[in-house]
Amino acid sequence: MSAIAIKYNDEILDLVTAEERGVEGEEIVLDNSPESLDVLRHSTAHLMAQAIKSLYPDALFYVGPTVKEGFYYDFKTESEIGSGDLKKIEKQMLSFAKKKYKIEKYSISMDEAKEKFKDDNLKLSVMERIKDDTISIYKQGEFEDLCRGPHLPSIGLIRYFKLTKLAGAYLGGDSKNEMLTRIYGIAFADKESLKAHMEMLAEAEKRDHRKIGNEMKLFTFREEVGAGFPIWLPAGGRLRARLESLLFKAHRKRGYQPVRGPEMLRSDLWKTSGHYQNYGENMYFTQIDDIEFGVKPMNCVGHIKVYEDELHSYRDLPIKYFEYGVVHRHEMTGALHGLFRVREFTQDDAHIFCTVDQIEEQIIEVVDFVDKLMTAFDFKYRMMISTKPEKAVGDTEVWEKSEAALISAMEKHNLDYEIDEGGGAFYGPKIDIKILDAIGREWQCGTIQLDNNLPERFGLEYNGEDNEKIQPVMIHRAILGSFERFIGILTEHYAGEFPMFIAPTQVAIVPVAEVHKDYAKLLSDKLIDINADSEIYAKNDSLNKRIRIAEKTRVPMIVVIGDEEIENKTVAIRDRRTREQYTLSEDEFLTLIQTKVNEVNF
Repeated sequence: MSAIAIKYNDEILDLVTAEERGVEGEEIVLDNSPESLDVLRHSTAHLMAQAIKSLYPDALFYVGPTVKEGFYYDFKTESEIGSGDLKKIEKQMLSFAKKKYKIEKYSISMDEAKEKFKDDNLKLSVMERIKDDTISIYKQGEFEDLCRGPHLPSIGLIRYFKLTKLAGAYLGGDSKNEMLTRIYGIAFADKESLKAHMEMLAEAEKRDHRKIGNEMKLFTFREEVGAGFPIWLPAGGRLRARLESLLFKAHRKRGYQPVRGPEMLRSDLWKTSGHYQNYGENMYFTQIDDIEFGVKPMNCVGHIKVYEDELHSYRDLPIKYFEYGVVHRHEMTGALHGLFRVREFTQDDAHIFCTVDQIEEQIIEVVDFVDKLMTAFDFKYRMMISTKPEKAVGDTEVWEKSEAALISAMEKHNLDYEIDEGGGAFYGPKIDIKILDAIGREWQCGTIQLDNNLPERFGLEYNGEDNEKIQPVMIHRAILGSFERFIGILTEHYAGEFPMFIAPTQVAIVPVAEVHKDYAKLLSDKLIDINADSEIYAKNDSLNKRIRIAEKTRVPMIVVIGDEEIENKTVAIRDRRTREQYTLSEDEFLTLIQTKVNEVNF
């Protein structure tokens, strides 16, 4: 099989670029490897743009990158384009692919490029983001576009693709700019993989947490409140509270102490931490008494202030603080997506202050915590060690020692990991937890970050065995990542059919008539006493309609209360999980629910 690109010093180069540079490397062939798919999908994006340009000659194009879910292109045209037009564009793409145009590359100066595209405001916007003096352009047939590559040698290699959806997108993701049309697509090296992926997308659409969240009345978004700010409804509030309660107990058993920091801190502190310089564009700022404050995007500085409240000895370490910390981060409007990308969210955040000798033990303990939690929710997961990014603070030597400590902890305990070069936080390397859901999608979730820089910047100390002043190591740790994102993932993982221990409502109680409401309330109170939530469906509707309404909320168990149940102190159960109907005594029922609600401990 012929090479489509090469890998040279961890960089993927198309064959034209490799020849220009006079370099050789590992050959990449057309298959479903990540490197190969990135090249294939990049070229498929250009093929899509070529088809759009031929169908809508006035179309102007912004950017067309590959993304985790495939590729997209942002463009504008005076023509009305709807989802029904995707088939027409696909057909034109296939027509061009059959012509097997070579994908050619040429370069011009920035000044020449600006002159060439002087009437194209989108191209000029793209060039504002390019720092190089030379611009590369890729051409196939009559279509060409600014691009860094890499690309396939020919569009004739593109055969198995699908355009998946059409959306609107602000230019550059900024709601102040004009709205563009965005078309998403996917491509694979073989027909079978494309078919499997499309089946997964169909299933994912059924599981969309925004749709299920609306049906189950978990959360809502309101335009007048603001984009990216979720409102939790009673059922969602119960689900969150149940998750928070389980995690609270798990943290306390592992020696963590609950703390709480302010949601705003003086900007001087954010300057000391490095957030102001390295993360400021993602923060919100305000003035109080002519002093600038930054709304916290992370909880670490607040926890540092807790640590500073008293002197510490080596005997005190490790010290572990945790907080369900509400944070705010500026996200572009175009990037917001249900609970997955919001502007306000709550982290299950913790910070461990320890000695160098305690790093390995603490890392392993956190990994064990991760394992127990992910296993409880039926997630498979993998771990990645993310190294120093381009934008970072601290000495190279400190970074190298920190990265070596993470790798050593993983290897000594035979834990599998991969390396994500340059993926670390700006203040330290980290272990990222990537989980696999029920339909095979991977999600970035928790993180474990090793940090020597913040303790140094804030001058943190503890007294050593000989009363010398020693700087502690700081471990940043979130297992869920955020409650919002994790609940979104859980909702899609279970398709709303949450297991009993985490379900927002464990039991739906349906009294047959008005005279049965008192017993329904008595049963509901007894359920609360054993840490279970219920909802009584007693509106003036038919019995069957009330049962149907309860079923739509995906409640695990429905209980019907009538004359016979009151007389015999029994409950008639419809178990939605096992699809069974049966009768239990009240005591047997309460024992069953108590067992199911408390079956999981992290």
